[in-house]
Amino acid sequence: MRPSAWADRLMALSVRAMGLVILLGALGAAAASFFYNQTQEADQAGRVAMQIDDRLRDHISALEGVRALYESDMAANGPAIRAYLTALQPQVRSPGMQGIGIAIAMQQATPAAAEARLRQNYGRDIRVWPTTDQPIGFPIILLEPDDTRNHRALGFDMYSEPVRREAMRRAWQTGRPAASGIVELLQETRDRRKQPGFLIYIPVYAATPSADAIAALPPVDAGGGSAVATAGGGVRPIEAFVYAPFRVDDLMRAVLGSQLESIDGIEVFAGDGPSAPRVFTHGVMRWDAHEEHIRVADRLWTVRISYGRFIDRIGRPLGILLFGLAIAVLATQLHRLQQRRLGAFQALAEEKARHAEDRELIMGEMAHRMKNAFARIGALARITAREAGDLATFEAKFDGRLRALSDAKQMLVTGAVDSVELGAIVRRELTLAGWDEERLASLSGPEVRLADEGAQAVALAIHEFVTNSIKYGALAGKGTLAVHWRRDGTDIELSWIESDLPETPHFETESFGTHFIRSLIERQLKGRWHRHATDKQLAILIRWPDQAVHG
Repeated sequence: MRPSAWADRLMALSVRAMGLVILLGALGAAAASFFYNQTQEADQAGRVAMQIDDRLRDHISALEGVRALYESDMAANGPAIRAYLTALQPQVRSPGMQGIGIAIAMQQATPAAAEARLRQNYGRDIRVWPTTDQPIGFPIILLEPDDTRNHRALGFDMYSEPVRREAMRRAWQTGRPAASGIVELLQETRDRRKQPGFLIYIPVYAATPSADAIAALPPVDAGGGSAVATAGGGVRPIEAFVYAPFRVDDLMRAVLGSQLESIDGIEVFAGDGPSAPRVFTHGVMRWDAHEEHIRVADRLWTVRISYGRFIDRIGRPLGILLFGLAIAVLATQLHRLQQRRLGAFQALAEEKARHAEDRELIMGEMAHRMKNAFARIGALARITAREAGDLATFEAKFDGRLRALSDAKQMLVTGAVDSVELGAIVRRELTLAGWDEERLASLSGPEVRLADEGAQAVALAIHEFVTNSIKYGALAGKGTLAVHWRRDGTDIELSWIESDLPETPHFETESFGTHFIRSLIERQLKGRWHRHATDKQLAILIRWPDQAVHG
């Protein structure tokens, strides 16, 4: 090695190390940028969820204010509450609620007091509905603002409906605001496009129970599904519920407003978990969604927010990574220049050594092939000599076998390939036996490739079949010959069937030629063969593994 070779190697190693450091730095910067952007979006999603939480708390505060006003004079406060809500305008100051209402307690089948309150509040007769099998009821006697949509709900006994009833029972027992599950609000009954809705209830307990106050929760009914205490469980007497109905689409659009334009996609689920129903959706959700939770009274809802900022999330880190990669590639180019200096020096010596090795390999391969060829020709000569009774017979048989072996080898050399097609070998032998193009076209079988050893073995076997058939069988014009081959699983199967022969062949003993064929099939093809003769027919079946041929 030249004196400067060690310096070249050291320089190349230094450049590689520098390129690796640059690439690792770029990867670190790209990852930091990615996670920073992700954290920013998570903070934004958290602020959106907090905004919804704050708005819902404002609504609950408005309900608690109405409860305090109602508790100040439960007997005659309908006009006062209506005036208070008109002045407060909660739907303007904190939009999202459909309204604020009051549902008073009544014993079932005694709706007179509730209907009187409705007449007092709205100046017309409004009946309590529907009739149910519940022992108590809570009809709506007030619902503001006073518009056409809210008029549809006046007089409705909310305790008659299971989902509303379950939330009312929770609020009654706990004394805290309770949210219902998703329902179709009465305000939606005449709308073509219906929004999902829910309600929030706050109980108004009786300081001095009146005749209409309900002293305790009734027994659990089949439709309520409630697990709260029954009579005697220490539940306070109740006069009414202050409540608010919410249309989910209106609520979310009122809370988020113009922020929806900066959000690629948002989904709201009324609950936590895969079974929670989706009640609001806007835009298209992407792979980068952030999940937050909001508190709707005593229920937990899930909000998924997607900002879809591909450039910020992926583009910037990708740009950093590509820049670092470019610097690393430049460093690598310097390394390659150094390598070329060393490579140019070593190229000539390596080429000389390679030529010497190639010559040695070629000579060894030629010697090996010649040795195999002479051994195979010698075996053919010995077997043919044992069969032949005179020199002419030996010459004819030996020449045919040698030609079959030569032709198989010639197919490999001429085609410049490492395998021979089985059909080509069969057609070549039958062509020499006198078959015309029409009969050759009737041969059937898939394409099967044979390696050197397999091709020579099959060629010699087919040659023996053709030679025997010309002497004693179908190719002598004394019958019909059918040849075909097929794949059977991982094996190749070739059949040679001669029919309509003058007589049934006899082969009680195995001749040298037969022994030769068996040896070829078993040793070179790693297969087996079977022949039998019945009813003036000779059938030969050869079977060998396809993998052995290709290997």
